[in-house]
Amino acid sequence: MRIAALDDEPSQLELIRHTMESIGHECHGFEEAKALLRALRQQTFDLLILDWTLPDVMGPDVVRAIRGEMLSRLPILFVTNRREEADMVRGLEAGADDFMVKPIRTGELAARTQALLRRAYPHQHEPEIVFGPYHFSPQLRTLQVNGEPLELKHREYELALFLFQNMGRLLSREHLREAVWGQGPEASSRSLDTHISRLRAKLDLRPHNGFLLSAIYGLGYRLEAIDANTLMSSPSAPLGSST
Repeated sequence: MRIAALDDEPSQLELIRHTMESIGHECHGFEEAKALLRALRQQTFDLLILDWTLPDVMGPDVVRAIRGEMLSRLPILFVTNRREEADMVRGLEAGADDFMVKPIRTGELAARTQALLRRAYPHQHEPEIVFGPYHFSPQLRTLQVNGEPLELKHREYELALFLFQNMGRLLSREHLREAVWGQGPEASSRSLDTHISRLRAKLDLRPHNGFLLSAIYGLGYRLEAIDANTLMSSPSAPLGSST
C-alpha cells in the first residue's frame, strides 16, 4: 500500500521507509508539513506516519488540517518523542488513530501499521471480494461476472481488483500506477488511461449496471456502487467520463 511519512530527521524517515518497504508497502517521505499537505491535495495515500515536532507546522495542526480542511479519513499514526499521557490524548483528540513513542522499534511500527490498514481497508484482506455480479478470488486470481469467468490480462486484473478493494475511494493517478505497475518505465499516464478504458468496457462499469468508474479531473479515478434508477432520474447527476 502507499504510505506517507513526515519527519524532519532524515535518519528517522529512512528507518520508517525501510520498515514499510520490508512489509511490502511503498513509502514516500516528507521533511516539511507544508510539502506533505501540498501532496495530499494532489495525491492519495493509504496511511500517514508523522512526527509531532516539525520545523514549520506542529504535528497536531497537520492532523487537524487533514481532518478538517481536507475532510480526509486517512489513517494517521503519530511516532514521536512525546511520551506524556496528555500528549497522547491531545494527538488522538486532534484526529490521529494511534500513537507510539520513539525510539522506533521496527517490529512495533510494522504491527501498528498493519493493524491500522486492516481496520481502514477490510476489503484488502478478504479472501473473496463480491460486489453485485463481480466475484473476485484474489488468491486464485480469478474473476467471475454473473457467474461466468472473465479473462483479463495481468495488469487489467490487478487494476480491477485494486479498484474494487478501494470501492468509493478517490485514487490519484500516482497511487494507481504505483499499486499496479510499481515505479518502473511502464507506469505511464497513457498506459493507465488505456487500461481504465478497457476495464470500463470489459466489466461494463456504467450506471445501468450499478457501478460507475469516473475520472476526477486533475486527480485520478473513483469506482462507486450506485443506484442506477436514482441516478438516471436526476438530470443533474453526472454520468461519469470516458477515457
